[in-house]
Amino acid sequence: MCGIIGFAKSASKSISCSSILEEGLRRLEYRGYDSAGVAVIQGNRVVVIKDVGVVDKIISTSDFKSLEGNVGIGHVRWATHGRPSKVNAHPQVDCSGRIAVVHNGIIENYLELKRFLADNGHVFASETDTEVVAHLIEHFKSLGLKPFDAFKKAVSMLRGSYAIAVVDLDAPSKVFFARNVSPLVIGIGDGINFVASDIVAFIKYTNRVIVLNDGELGYISDSEVYIERDGVPVDVLSRVRVVEMSAQSIEKGGYKHFMAKEIAEQPYSLAQTLASLQSQDIAKALNTIANAKRIYIVGAGSSYHAALLGATAFKVFLGIDAEAVISSEFKAVSRAVRYGDAVIGVSQSGETIDTLLALREAKERGATTIAIVNNPFSTIARESDHVVAMKAGPEIAVAATKTFTTQVLTLLYIVARLTELVEPVEAELRISSESLKLSHEIAQKVIDELNDDCRRVAEFLLSKHSAYYLGRVFGVPIAMEGALKLKEVAYIHAEAYPAGESKHGPIALVEREFPTIFIYLGFLDEALESNVEEMKARGAYVVTVAQDDMIVGSIARYSDTVIRMPRAPLEVRLVTYAIPLQLIAYHTSVLKGLDPDKPRNLAKTVTVV
Repeated sequence: MCGIIGFAKSASKSISCSSILEEGLRRLEYRGYDSAGVAVIQGNRVVVIKDVGVVDKIISTSDFKSLEGNVGIGHVRWATHGRPSKVNAHPQVDCSGRIAVVHNGIIENYLELKRFLADNGHVFASETDTEVVAHLIEHFKSLGLKPFDAFKKAVSMLRGSYAIAVVDLDAPSKVFFARNVSPLVIGIGDGINFVASDIVAFIKYTNRVIVLNDGELGYISDSEVYIERDGVPVDVLSRVRVVEMSAQSIEKGGYKHFMAKEIAEQPYSLAQTLASLQSQDIAKALNTIANAKRIYIVGAGSSYHAALLGATAFKVFLGIDAEAVISSEFKAVSRAVRYGDAVIGVSQSGETIDTLLALREAKERGATTIAIVNNPFSTIARESDHVVAMKAGPEIAVAATKTFTTQVLTLLYIVARLTELVEPVEAELRISSESLKLSHEIAQKVIDELNDDCRRVAEFLLSKHSAYYLGRVFGVPIAMEGALKLKEVAYIHAEAYPAGESKHGPIALVEREFPTIFIYLGFLDEALESNVEEMKARGAYVVTVAQDDMIVGSIARYSDTVIRMPRAPLEVRLVTYAIPLQLIAYHTSVLKGLDPDKPRNLAKTVTVV
């Protein structure tokens, strides 16, 4: 869950290497901010600057700005092997300091390789698995191999997931790279080429990319991109794609935080996603789902909550048996997967390792796989049988906001379209893809009209240590998403339950002023009114998110605060009810003096098991 960047530029390019690396690392910082570092070939030496902390700290407390060179690599780290420390920060180097390596992933056999190298006289400085790569290259060079051949030999000995970039003083014009499982893309510019974990790292300079596949390796120079797989060169030109992204789309655009910007972008993203869905040919995906013996929807984090809502929609609206599974738990469940089943993978990045492995397991067992992703060039998209692309735009903040609501919209659109192929359970339970067009309008009303109400709830939460989020049926995954947001960015313990379950244990924790947030959708959740009354009777501070015409009875009498949602069809309520919960979490984080874009211990894209 780290981010890497490498570049090779012509000496005639006026842009400085420090500017390139600073830009790339800032763009990649969502992938990890335990530490950061760079290595640049400068004259006859490899200059390494690295330290614990965010990119800003490394730049302001070092000679970063004075770096000169035409070839360099950079890294932002989310620690896996070895605690966050300066010595464990990347780049990692060999004994001589002539080879520097940055890496995202996990080398599973690093202890075995480390023992082998130690027995051959290599001395290690860090606790990381990455350091073995630098020493392996050094070892094979000492046996007479040329730099690139030594690099290839080293890579052949690695087991696990990796995206690697290497600079070697004996190949001063090149950056070597290799990919297995962990994402890696090439950027092709004019007199400058890149390799990085994400397109955002170099989008300021080029939007011409090659997405690398597992098992591919090669090098870039200022004028060449070379890729091979199993020793066979790849036709580079046939792989070049132009991405629809601009540098402006990944700027804060006047907002203090990316999370605020991305919450505010939801009306546009929802409109874009629906337009994308209507323009795509998803007939094969729909037919696969309609004829599947059983449907599994897998996801992690917010994507799992979207999957859970989607699975509920399949059951309620279509009477189709669908099961939502947390991606990391799918291996055990996959024993029941058979030929003829459909497995839908939901992932913002399309690189989430647990979801990727779940889909691979499903394919091995004969299921047809369908990807719902925001990045149509991603590994999950490329490996799935069918792809449904959301095109919600870049999401930089670690906490998912616009991608959650667009995932929900996408799943509901699929359910609505399936009513054309599968007879709904009851006519009144039919949902409409046409009604979903209102989603962006309702989202805009929520953002415009309810922001202050959400901020007042955040002010109440400031002094609290725990909270409950409760709902029924569709309200449960929305409640789960709200609780996750509060935990992620405000560091307040929050739990979500089906409201009826609250009296089977959780209510024991409720005392005076205990925050309890109810999600009332007005669909199969009428009993939630009695749950509100039960919580209030025990002293809870009750916040209810409900459509304004549903604020009656116990909801009106016992809610301390009501977030009055605009009137909308049910399918639109399912898309938009998470937005006030996002705003509550965001404001709580900011009022506590935290940075919601960089929640501790988290990274945007989880690419390690």
